[in-house]
Amino acid sequence: MEANREQFLWVEKYRPRKIDDCILPDDLKNTFQKFVDQDNIPNLLLSGTAGTGKTTVARALCDELGCDYIVINGSEESGIDVLRTKIKDFASTVSLAGKVKIVILDEADYLNPNSTQPALRGFIEEFSKNCRFIFTCNYKNRIISPLHSRTTVIDFKITKDDRPKIAARFFKRVVEILENENIPFEEKVVAELINKHFPDYRRTLNELQRYSSSGAIDSGVLSNVSEENLKILVSSLREKDFKKMRTWVVNNLDNDPSVLFRLLYDNLVSEVVQVPQLILLLADYQYKAAFVADAEINLVACLTEIMAACEFK
Repeated sequence: MEANREQFLWVEKYRPRKIDDCILPDDLKNTFQKFVDQDNIPNLLLSGTAGTGKTTVARALCDELGCDYIVINGSEESGIDVLRTKIKDFASTVSLAGKVKIVILDEADYLNPNSTQPALRGFIEEFSKNCRFIFTCNYKNRIISPLHSRTTVIDFKITKDDRPKIAARFFKRVVEILENENIPFEEKVVAELINKHFPDYRRTLNELQRYSSSGAIDSGVLSNVSEENLKILVSSLREKDFKKMRTWVVNNLDNDPSVLFRLLYDNLVSEVVQVPQLILLLADYQYKAAFVADAEINLVACLTEIMAACEFK
């Protein structure tokens, strides 16, 4: 099943297996390449927004160094008993390759900070001779201090100056994938899609694969939150038309939440009188978007509060 999944999903099929193939800012790539060159991986805490390559880098380090590793998803297997059993069974045996073993704990910020995370501190110490831990997270402030102090913390950040260069590298990689999959495409549309989701590489590839099912990546397949579309939302908020606002939310939920909140910020600050209150509301609901079970309810609640609290010009 896993093999079939990797053959079908582009994000798995084309996942880089070496650090040199990962699309990263030069300083980050150099840091990880040193670990490879020195044949030594420390305990790591990789932090950054979704889809920026944290798990890919963790796996590439293990693959390139020939380390045995397991991947545990913190949002799916957060129980301390499950973690203790899995980690102990894996870490308590010696690697046949003579290397340290690696436990990759994906989405570690979902692990309970009062029970599971403190226990992991003990695991790091208990299995230090045989095992290293790589934690990935979107929000490093949700990881307890004792884990910070026991790991090398690396932030996956792309500076404003690096963005054009990194986006160009990713564009080149995407073109190679589309050509390999024999998917006709318009470069302008591919660039627009990358710009829409950047720096979320995973989301971009998933969207490209979804759009490719129509046979081509052209101007007819992209559904952007256009300026005209946003005017409809602003109008509904100004008129306090809850029904029209809710319809807009339903029609735009396929967009990434972080993209939506950024668009709301960019387009509403010039439309309302109470700008500080608007910014605080957007920041609050954007934070909540990472946890909520129903994204539609969260966004509707945000826009309802803006509708009630902000006076439009």
